[in-house]
Amino acid sequence: MKTPVYTFFIFFLISIVASAQGKVEDYKRAESLDTLFRNKVFNTPNTFNWLNKNEFWYRNNTENGTEYVFVNAKTLQRETAFDHDKLAGALSEFLKKEIESSKIEIANLKFDENRSNLEFQLDTLRYNVNLIGYKLSVIDTVPKRDWNRGYWGRKGDEREGEPVPSPDQKYTAFIKNSNLYIQDSNTKVETQLSFDGTKGFFYAANIIWSPDSKKIIAYKVRPGEDHKIYFVESSPKDQLQPKLHTRDYTKPGDELDFKSPQLFDVPSKMHIPVATDLFNAQFALYNYQWKDDSSSFTFEFNQRGHQAYRVIKVDAKTGKATAIIDETSPTFIDYSGKKYRHDVKGKDEIIWASERYGYNHLYLYDSNTGKVKNQITSGDWPVRKVVEVDDKNRQIYFTASGLDKDQDPYLIHYCRIDFDGKNFTRFTSENGNHKVTFSPDKEYYVDQYSRVDMPAVTVLKKTGKKKPILILEEADISALEKTGWKKPEVFTAKARDGKTDIWGIIVRPTNFDPTKTYPIIEYIYAGPHDSFVPKEFNSYYWALSSLAELGFIVVQIDGMGTSNRSKAFHDVCWQNLKDAGFPDRKLWITAAAEKYPYMNADKVGIRGTSAGGQSAGAALVFNSDFYDVAVASCGCHDNRMDKIWWNEQWMGYPIGPHYAANSNIENAAQMQGNLMLIVGEVDDNVDPASTMQFADALIKANKDFELVVLPGENHTSGGVFGERKRRDFFVKHLLEVDPPSWDQVYN
Repeated sequence: MKTPVYTFFIFFLISIVASAQGKVEDYKRAESLDTLFRNKVFNTPNTFNWLNKNEFWYRNNTENGTEYVFVNAKTLQRETAFDHDKLAGALSEFLKKEIESSKIEIANLKFDENRSNLEFQLDTLRYNVNLIGYKLSVIDTVPKRDWNRGYWGRKGDEREGEPVPSPDQKYTAFIKNSNLYIQDSNTKVETQLSFDGTKGFFYAANIIWSPDSKKIIAYKVRPGEDHKIYFVESSPKDQLQPKLHTRDYTKPGDELDFKSPQLFDVPSKMHIPVATDLFNAQFALYNYQWKDDSSSFTFEFNQRGHQAYRVIKVDAKTGKATAIIDETSPTFIDYSGKKYRHDVKGKDEIIWASERYGYNHLYLYDSNTGKVKNQITSGDWPVRKVVEVDDKNRQIYFTASGLDKDQDPYLIHYCRIDFDGKNFTRFTSENGNHKVTFSPDKEYYVDQYSRVDMPAVTVLKKTGKKKPILILEEADISALEKTGWKKPEVFTAKARDGKTDIWGIIVRPTNFDPTKTYPIIEYIYAGPHDSFVPKEFNSYYWALSSLAELGFIVVQIDGMGTSNRSKAFHDVCWQNLKDAGFPDRKLWITAAAEKYPYMNADKVGIRGTSAGGQSAGAALVFNSDFYDVAVASCGCHDNRMDKIWWNEQWMGYPIGPHYAANSNIENAAQMQGNLMLIVGEVDDNVDPASTMQFADALIKANKDFELVVLPGENHTSGGVFGERKRRDFFVKHLLEVDPPSWDQVYN
């Protein structure tokens, strides 16, 4: 039993430690950190542009400004691409404004064969400059890119579409009265080919002619459920009164469109029906492709629930459908992140990606028989991305991770392999996260690699040689280090199984003092569609660095249930998103605190946005034994309330009781600790009603919490206002310090 004197002494010590953090000066440093660290790392070019098989250029950020560099890989000559002073002078005279030679911002450089002329783009104009006399002229205009892609969930009307001419131009196919018609280009006579289309089961305007112009793929659509979300924009910029917004927004469990592919023989005007047995339980059908000889076509079938995915081939004479690839899984097929298909040109072969044996690997299929000819890649590591397929030489260029047992298993490496699985070649081996840019003939390549704790190195390599042939750039961080910047630490600990390594990073404040005690804040994003802990060097991590400056140790971790490891590692998330790797995260944080006593594992906060917002809420609903404070932004707090494709991908279909078991809303009465909810009132990514329903459930359960609603904001971590509220919340509840007034900090 503690004596009163001993208890007072402990409280006094804790008060002294706490009083040194969360103060005005800490807030001011946190606010200035992004600006302080910006432009303090030099010699880190980010794009490399090959002009031909031997020559390339890049733009380098030197300590003295921007430098354009020209490299000849064959001669190993590296030099400035042009006279920067003379080009700046020419541009200044032409544009009638001063252009500094160290601040030239041009793009899409193109040199002639003798490097006597240079074409480049500046804003919306394309110029030519003679590199002898530096005479400048405009040669073309460049249209501005339209960055507005529109609303991601917009549901188009498949009835709409232009008539489609046949490859031989003899006919035009179109939809009229919900059916398929063709028109003779010479006589203009229309012929109806289908007679079974109705308003409720109509033919779509997506018409696909065979290469020989003798057959047509068309498909009927039976529309599914029309689901919309609604929200009020309380404070629009262009009017006083609020605006009501609506969005197409299909949610888990909604009835989806049903598509029925149909085949038509144009010479005979025959409708050849295609049986739907192989693709009845549809999530989606897509990627209709004719074979070059018009003998068959294929399309892809994604089964509702994502436990089966098929490539289906339809015979053009009989309409018989056959599954030439039939991918199945007892949990889920990661169609949105790992599906890959390449039809080998001129061959009856398909390259296909699958996790069937525990890791994502490539397989070569016979597209006639549907049999696997051979497994192409293999091993206890995943293929991350196919970069290029060389059909002529029957080689595949791809990225992989986890190749080296002594390296971070998420680090990207570049490789090549033959179609038959032989001659596996690694282009990168250095302990870093690699980005490679190949020359057109793949004889040379630029390799840039870094880690969060190692600045970037950029080298030129030649295929077949182990060592670089030319060091292009080595990052200079001396100016950054003078600011007091502390590099993140890569840390590993064992997962819940006691065997698997869990990887994450630790970020400390610039005024870090190992004699102090620091509460821990975890930045969480546990979406199963990827892994999220940074792997490349950066001077500033927006979700980590400024928060640490207030007097915290901030960490980020990839727990089980996230992607890019084994299938078993990933499968933890299946029908179990509330898990979010929390058993691994707790062990990781505990292990870090055991190694570093200044990390206080008895005071742990967590923050996240979107799927991370759901997890931050779940930390206090399902894991309040470990987490004390949470800030959840724009979270999907019940997977039945969010977009269908993401949630059914991991939670499955049909919508069983496991959805409720994973819901923060259904389990709100279990919430313990200090919770802040942040939501944008016009969020059309995650329905804002999800956050409001969580708030409603907490109110009904008599739980205390903070709710921050941001007028006019979409899907957001909180913006400037939300960031300030989040900082104050953690300072108050983890440091147990009253935050300074905003007037003291931000004015």
